[in-house]
Amino acid sequence: MLLLSVVTAAVAVAEGMVMGISEIESAPVSGAEVPARSRRRKGLIIAGAAAAAVLAAAGSGAVAAVSSAHAPAATEASASSSPFWADDFDGAAGTRPDSAHWNTEVGNRDQEGWWNNELQYYTADAANSAVNGSGQLIISAREATAGQHLPCYPSGSCEYTSARLTTEGNVSLTYGRADIRAKIPTGQGLLPAIWMLGNNGQIWPAQGEIDIVEVVGGEPNTAYGTLHGPTYYNENGIGGTYDLGAAASSAWHVYSVIKQPEKITWLVDDEPYFELTPNDLPSTQDWVFEQDMHLLLNVAVGGDWPGDPDASTSFPAEMRIDYVHLYGEGIVDGVAVSSPN
Repeated sequence: MLLLSVVTAAVAVAEGMVMGISEIESAPVSGAEVPARSRRRKGLIIAGAAAAAVLAAAGSGAVAAVSSAHAPAATEASASSSPFWADDFDGAAGTRPDSAHWNTEVGNRDQEGWWNNELQYYTADAANSAVNGSGQLIISAREATAGQHLPCYPSGSCEYTSARLTTEGNVSLTYGRADIRAKIPTGQGLLPAIWMLGNNGQIWPAQGEIDIVEVVGGEPNTAYGTLHGPTYYNENGIGGTYDLGAAASSAWHVYSVIKQPEKITWLVDDEPYFELTPNDLPSTQDWVFEQDMHLLLNVAVGGDWPGDPDASTSFPAEMRIDYVHLYGEGIVDGVAVSSPN
């Protein structure tokens, strides 16, 4: 079910009424320009084209979200019988993910802590990302071992290692559905994410970002689905949440998005819980999702959001991916492809 902390309200706006103001706790973010394939943030989730009007009506300093972008009643696009691209992560235990499809991004300091003052150094080591011999990809955030030289931002050596994988330049979704079956780690200071970035060559946030799912370690039962674009990003990202009923680390779930012309729908276990169209944005001109978009998988540790790990956080923290399936239309190795009907 959709979990939105709804504060009952009725605010007269122009000629109609806007109902349902949701409060989401905000977090500090940097105001600096962020390069492509970056960002970390969160705080305010705004859903609805009338957000600006409600904020004005609520008074300065209000933290609010308009829930006019609703949970859809039914899925309008379903997975075809066969995906146009799939990775089921077959292979011998300890094998790194297929480099023909998955890129491994490495570092921390040069990326300014991944623009969120994060504490992990992303590596290309099998200890941080490899298949387990049972058809699963394991992305593992670990405490760094003594003697490792892992340049951290702004100085010193990173205390943790992890992995960040992307299909950029190899596999992208144009229109259709992305299904990722995963068991996601939880714990204070962890921020695992399954997400997408645009291929339009623009600097983020004009690049466009779809967060298929993020789980903030301090909120283990909540799946976040969020959209970021030119005028709605960081704490102003637009999204919804889904109550998993138990910690994301305790059970497998299928996290999905359906990307259609001028509509994106988020689902968990095939249950739609949130939907956005250009009419739900501050301006319809800020919709940047009519483009190919590639996938990213990572587990971040610490940073401005969600904060640092503490004594309760267990390491290694593993995100297990059973499969990634893409349906509909997309690009694989530079060739336009589509699912069999």
